[in-house]
Amino acid sequence: MTGHDEHEQELSTEGLDLEERQALRRVVGMSTELTDISEVEYRKLLLERVLLVGVWTEGSAEDAENSLAELKLLAETAGSEVLDGVIQRRKKPDPATFIGSGKVSDLRNLVASLGADTVIADGELAPAQLRNLEDKLKVKVVDRTALILDIFAQHAKSKEGKAQVELAQLQYMKQRLRGWGGNLSRQAGGRVGAAGGGIGGRGPGETKIETDRRRINTKISKLRRTLKEMKGTRSTMRQERRRHLVPSVAIAGYTNAGKSSLLNQITGAGVLVEDALFATLDPTTRRTTTSDGRVYTLTDTVGFVRHLPHDIVEAFRSTLEEVADADLLLHVVDGSHADPIAQIQAVREVLAEIGATDVPEIVVINKADAADPLALAPILHREPHAIVVSARTGEGIDKLRELIEGALPQPHISLDVLLPYDRGDLVSRIHSEGSVEQLEHTADGTRITARVHPALAGDLTPYAVA
Repeated sequence: MTGHDEHEQELSTEGLDLEERQALRRVVGMSTELTDISEVEYRKLLLERVLLVGVWTEGSAEDAENSLAELKLLAETAGSEVLDGVIQRRKKPDPATFIGSGKVSDLRNLVASLGADTVIADGELAPAQLRNLEDKLKVKVVDRTALILDIFAQHAKSKEGKAQVELAQLQYMKQRLRGWGGNLSRQAGGRVGAAGGGIGGRGPGETKIETDRRRINTKISKLRRTLKEMKGTRSTMRQERRRHLVPSVAIAGYTNAGKSSLLNQITGAGVLVEDALFATLDPTTRRTTTSDGRVYTLTDTVGFVRHLPHDIVEAFRSTLEEVADADLLLHVVDGSHADPIAQIQAVREVLAEIGATDVPEIVVINKADAADPLALAPILHREPHAIVVSARTGEGIDKLRELIEGALPQPHISLDVLLPYDRGDLVSRIHSEGSVEQLEHTADGTRITARVHPALAGDLTPYAVA
């Protein structure tokens, strides 16, 4: 056989191997996976298997369990299968391993026995705690902040929302970069030439971790510039509403309390409604009218949660300013939740952080259809400006509209005018911008007694009745 023939046989054999590899078929009976499996069940098999761990430092055992239950909901929202949750009672988290070195070995055994591939800590871990836990547990470790950031990344839809989430993630990541030794140095020592820089050029140089940090800082600066431009656009829109003296109502509250459902119920906005944490991140503003024709806006904002990461609050500051600049705040509370008062406190902590504590507030206790009336009594006693509604059934919505109309800023200049029939534009403006007290159609025109703001009063003065 000549060399040419041998080479041809090699090629044909190689081709045959490729064909055989591509033609592989699964052997029947070797798989434990169900053959008749639904998409939902199949997706469930692919979920991350997580173990939750919390440190109980203060409050009651019930508070610690509620916090871990919320972490479970967050983990499931992120797309995980929660296997188990454990709580360690300590005066304060261990500075090295969060739960203490003795409990780490117990946790490692639990991880191995359950087959978990991720551990989620109910708190914000310092970089050293994160590194030590991963080194000892031999699985991925995530803290509460990283989990919330992951959910935000999944749910951000608008360009501004995505930029805000990326900024928060980069700020979080910058403190937690890990180096893997001096071999990642970017500058070589040695002799002059291609291999090194000669005198003054030897040594460690810029390491990989420093390069990563520099790139992250550059990206953060770029995102901040982008968000500043977007903030200008949002601010212009707010100024335009103020110029036309359109009162604004902001809907704020705990995540999954039913803010989007409430916006839909009052305005028919058609915003996404889902029984999930942080289902909507992008603020939605809709225009609606009072029963006497005054126009106002309703804005649905990002949901809050216990220990909302500071990076998130900073990144979403331009969005949250919608709440601080509002004329009225609808503070939505989930009436069916196990601890609604803790939800109220968590939301007010964030409101204080963004300077929105002076905005007039109506506490809206939602999900009346699923709540225990006895559990709502303490909230109603504690919050004088509270109302119980159900965005799903419509219960209490009409009464809420009345409360909103009564709490909106009222025009303060009272006028009695007679408008010719060719000035229908002014009649329309009185209806949308002012408060009509009396209206009569006469032979000479439309006589209106109304309360209006100063700018409109100036336009109406020539038609004032002596």
